[in-house]
Amino acid sequence: MAYLALYRMFRPTTLNDVVRQEHIVTVLKNQIDSGRVGHAYLFCGPRGTGKTSIAKIFAAAINCDSPVNGSPCGKCERCKALKDPSNLDISEIDAASNNGVDEMRDLREKVQYPPVAGKYKVFIIDEVHMLSPGAFNALLKTLEEPPTHAVFILATTESQKIPATILSRCMRFDFKLIPQADLEARLRFVFDEIGKKYDDEAISAIARAGAGSVRDMLSVADTCVSYTSGKLTYADVTAVLGNADFSAVAGLGKAILEGDSGTAFERAEAFLSAGKSVGMLLKDLMNFFNACTVAKTCRDGKSILAFPDDMYAEVAAVAKATDGHRLLRVTEIFAAVEPDLKYSASPRILFETAVLKAAMPQADYDFESLIARIAALEKKLEKGVVLQNAGGMVEPKTETKPESKPIPTEEKPVKKTEETEEYFDMDIPPKMDAPPDEALTGGNVYFDQGFVPKPEKEAEAPKAETPVAPVAPVAPVRTAHVAPKGDARSTFGTFLRTMRKIARNGVLLTLCMDLDGEYEGDTFVLYTASDTIYRSLTKPEHSALIAQAFEEIGVAEHELRLRGKKTDDFQKNLSAIKETFGGVKIDVK
Repeated sequence: MAYLALYRMFRPTTLNDVVRQEHIVTVLKNQIDSGRVGHAYLFCGPRGTGKTSIAKIFAAAINCDSPVNGSPCGKCERCKALKDPSNLDISEIDAASNNGVDEMRDLREKVQYPPVAGKYKVFIIDEVHMLSPGAFNALLKTLEEPPTHAVFILATTESQKIPATILSRCMRFDFKLIPQADLEARLRFVFDEIGKKYDDEAISAIARAGAGSVRDMLSVADTCVSYTSGKLTYADVTAVLGNADFSAVAGLGKAILEGDSGTAFERAEAFLSAGKSVGMLLKDLMNFFNACTVAKTCRDGKSILAFPDDMYAEVAAVAKATDGHRLLRVTEIFAAVEPDLKYSASPRILFETAVLKAAMPQADYDFESLIARIAALEKKLEKGVVLQNAGGMVEPKTETKPESKPIPTEEKPVKKTEETEEYFDMDIPPKMDAPPDEALTGGNVYFDQGFVPKPEKEAEAPKAETPVAPVAPVAPVRTAHVAPKGDARSTFGTFLRTMRKIARNGVLLTLCMDLDGEYEGDTFVLYTASDTIYRSLTKPEHSALIAQAFEEIGVAEHELRLRGKKTDDFQKNLSAIKETFGGVKIDVK
C-alpha cells in the first residue's frame, strides 16, 4: 500500500477522536441521539481544525443503524455500504472547481433521488465560499426546502463571503483554533504510534509551527520524521523550518532594543548577505520579540515558550533589560512592515529601514517611543546621571584625574551673565548654553533663589590677572521655587519645573504641559479642552502631586477646569439673573 501522510493516516473516525471543538461535538451528538437532524449545516473556521472530518463522521453517523455515542458503529450493513467508494449516498463536492451555475443545477437534480443504502443523502460542499453568485442563487431554493432525505453540510474558511440568504438557512458552527497544549498531546500520540523518539522541545516547536491547525502541524511533523532517523531534537525542527540560528537572531534583537543602530544594521546585513530570506528573517525576529514579551510579562513564561534552558535564559536576560514600552514599539514597527514586504520591489531595503527605525528611538516620535525614552531618562536620573548641554545624558565619572595646570592669562575671556552663576534644579551643572526648560518658561530662567529674566546681552568678563586653578563642582543647593505673583506664564513654568522634580512620572508631566493657566484673583486656574486629560489629572494620586507642586511654589489656591464646562457658581448666578430680569432675553455663550 502507498504511504499515507500523517494527517490522512490519523484523521479522526469518531467524534471522540476530534481534538477539542467540544461545543460542536456535543450539539451533533445530541441531535443524533434525539433524531433531530437538520437539513443544512454550515461549518466555518480556520483550516485544519476538523471541519471536513466532522462532516464525514456526522454524515456516516446519521445513516448508521446503531450509532455509538454519536459516532457510526462501523459494523452495520449501512456503515459497510457507505465505505464503498462507489456509494453515492454521501457526496463530497469541491466548490473551488465546481463553482458554476451548471454544477449547482446538476446538484439540484441529484437531490431529488432517494438514498440507496442509507437513510439520508448527504452533500458535503467544501470551500463553499468559492461558488459564484449565480451558483448561490441556483442552490438557494433547494437549500431552503430540500427533500426530507437530503442533508447539506457546507464547509468554508471565509464565512464573510457567503451571502446572508445562504447563512440564514443553515445551522452555523464556528470552529476554533486548537490550543498548543492539545496540539502537543496529539503529536505525542502520533509519534508514539509510529515509534518515533523525540525531545519535548521538538514537540513544542512543531506545535507552535502548526499555529492552531492540526493538519499544518502534522505536515511539519511528517517532514521532521523524514529528516532524521534517530531521536528528533529541537535543532532538527529548526533546520526543517528554515529558521536562522537563534543566538544570531537574539543578537540582532538585542542590538535593536538597546538602540545600537550600527551593530543592528551590520547583523542584518550579515543575515541577508548569507542568502537568508527577508520574510523568514522578519518572522524569526518577530518571534524573538514575542518571546521577550512573554518572558517579561508572564510568570510561567518558561513553560509557555517551552524553550531549552540556554535559549530561555538568553531571552529572559534581554527582556529584563528592556523597557516594556520600548519592546511594544519595536514589535509594532516590524509588524507594520510584514504586510508591505509582498508588494515591495525592494524588500531588503524595506526591512533594513525598519531595523534602523527601531534601533534609533531618538528619531521616532511615536507616543510609545516617547514614553520609553522618558522612562530611560528617569532610570538614569535615579542612578545619578546629570543633564548636560541642552538635555544630553552623560554618566558621572568617578575616576580620579590628575590636577590640571593653571589656566594661562592669555586665554580668551569667558562670557557670563550679569547675575551670579547659580546651579539649576535637577542637578543641572553650571555654564549651560541653554537650560532644558527654556521651552517651558518662554526663555526666562528660574533659579532656586527666584525669577531672573533672560538677559538681552551678555557682558564679557575681564581677563583674569592671575592664573586660576580649576575648582571642583559644588553640590547643588535644593530650595523651593517661588512663583512670581500675578504672572501666569511664569507661574506655569515654575509649576512645570516643580512637577518634573516631584512627579517622577513622564506621562503626568506630558499631560500637564498641554494645560493653559491664568490667575483669577489669588486662584491659579489650569484649563484643558480634553476630557481625557481632565479625568486623568483629577485622579486622587495625580491631584495630590499637583497640589504638592503648587504648595512648593507658594500658590495657595489652584483649580483645574475643563474648558467649556460651567461651574456650579456660574449656574447659580445665571439662575438668579434670569429670575431678576424675567422679561429680558439672555444669551449664554
